[in-house]
Amino acid sequence: MTGAGIDPHLAPHWDTSALVTIDMQRDFLSESRFGYAGTTEIVPALRELVDAFRAARRPIVHIVRLYRGDDVDRVRRTLVGAGSEMLRPGTEGRLLAPGLLIGDGPGLDDDLLLSGAPQPLGPHEYALFKPRWGAFYRTPLDEMLRERQADTVVFAGCNLPHCPRASIVEASERDYRVVLATDAISRATEQGLREVAGLGTVLLDVEAITAGLAGRS
Repeated sequence: MTGAGIDPHLAPHWDTSALVTIDMQRDFLSESRFGYAGTTEIVPALRELVDAFRAARRPIVHIVRLYRGDDVDRVRRTLVGAGSEMLRPGTEGRLLAPGLLIGDGPGLDDDLLLSGAPQPLGPHEYALFKPRWGAFYRTPLDEMLRERQADTVVFAGCNLPHCPRASIVEASERDYRVVLATDAISRATEQGLREVAGLGTVLLDVEAITAGLAGRS
């Protein structure tokens, strides 16, 4: 569902919106051995989106993965159990992509994040660990958004078929208005975009989202 003629039950409320970035960590950048094609390439557009939410003083939550012990998705359990460095606490690869935070921001506090608590990264900006695909599963994301009066969630980040899609479904199940930044998401195919649009997701590019935030309509 695109920006024109949006169903009023789905239309974003920019005054009460929040940005959620998914898995924009260095191990998932295009050039990494664990990376996903197109992820490095979306960083400039994503940075523009993050800057717009900062300027609007709306919440930003950077969702991250960390692999310690055996609390890992089954599909990666063998890899992690064999000693892979993918997203290991303390490694450079688990950090957010260069340029995403102001001055690259603080490092991630692995122990705090693994405890389930959000880590403040700046005014209205946080990192939050998720143990599985969806950003709401076993996390306080829903409580964080509702405490900040957010009813609209804008998603962007890494690998639409996996974690962003799972997070979109979870947000829809919780009756959030959902927007996907179509030029700030990696591995987005026409079929994939049609499928998430069918769930009620509004598809907008970064320019349209930033214009909405600026106009606060």
